[in-house]
Amino acid sequence: MSEIDLYGLFQEGRARLARGDTAQALVPLERARRAAPDQASIREALGCAYLRLRRFREAEAEFEAMLELAPNDHYAYYGLGRAREALGKRALARGNYRIATLLRPSNDDYQRAFRRLARPTSGDRA
Repeated sequence: MSEIDLYGLFQEGRARLARGDTAQALVPLERARRAAPDQASIREALGCAYLRLRRFREAEAEFEAMLELAPNDHYAYYGLGRAREALGKRALARGNYRIATLLRPSNDDYQRAFRRLARPTSGDRA
């Protein structure tokens, strides 16, 4: 696949996400990932789509892959935290939110997410 075709798939997926056509965004984004699994921007967009569709295990996998490609990406830690929180992995989510907050302390969303999980509960799972 050429870079132009790949970029077109990525842009099509992002445009569908922006319009709220999340399920339809999966087709071009998954094709783009298959063609270029080492592109963090594609993994991020796909992770966001999976979060919106409540496909949390798949979102978790995408954000984990994104962090392998971009280990200091604050949004990847936040997205991973959101997926893990939804899966009931509060302790891991709390750690992800903490790292996101450390990398981008001015982000209110990260701060709120971390504070929300700041106190462990007896039901926390790793």
